Amino acid sequence: PRARSVVWNASGQVVGAYDKIHLFDVAVPGGREAYRESAGICPGRTPVVLPSPVGPLGLTVCYDVRFPELYRRLMANGARAYAVPAAFTATTGEAHWEMLVRARAVENLAFVLAAAQTGRHPGGRQTWGHAMIVDPWGTVLGQAPDAECVVLAELNLDLLDAVRERMPVHEHRRSDIFGPREEGDENLG
Repeated sequence: PRARSVVWNASGQVVGAYDKIHLFDVAVPGGREAYRESAGICPGRTPVVLPSPVGPLGLTVCYDVRFPELYRRLMANGARAYAVPAAFTATTGEAHWEMLVRARAVENLAFVLAAAQTGRHPGGRQTWGHAMIVDPWGTVLGQAPDAECVVLAELNLDLLDAVRERMPVHEHRRSDIFGPREEGDENLG
């Protein structure tokens, strides 16, 4: 089994999928929650960037949002936006969800579309929710309350281009220190 994010186009055809790379094996501080996702899920190994109406879309899942190097790799391969379906725990979500989603947007100058489960689940697990859409400047364009709903926002692609032009962090990355793109990156989109 995999923790997979599947992407469909407007015609209902599957255009790609991503298998979550970073599995949630943690004991949440406070001692009441522990998770071992690797006990039943196999990790993915391949970052994925797909074409989309907003430009190249980098795919991640939930806990991946804690690993900025994955987002930087997706950005290096053209991502202009990231999709982040998630089921953050209520404890970790309250403490870190918005901060992490906004950080991934700002450090990569990209849109982040972060869908999120909310509510109580079998076994007493509670998820944070607060789905959100963030622009490349870190502005929250829309955020769900702790309830089931749909979050919509207009993505200003001109803003993305302007921010990237004025703050060329992509060009300032020191490949002499951090290395060039890795072999196989040309297949990411």
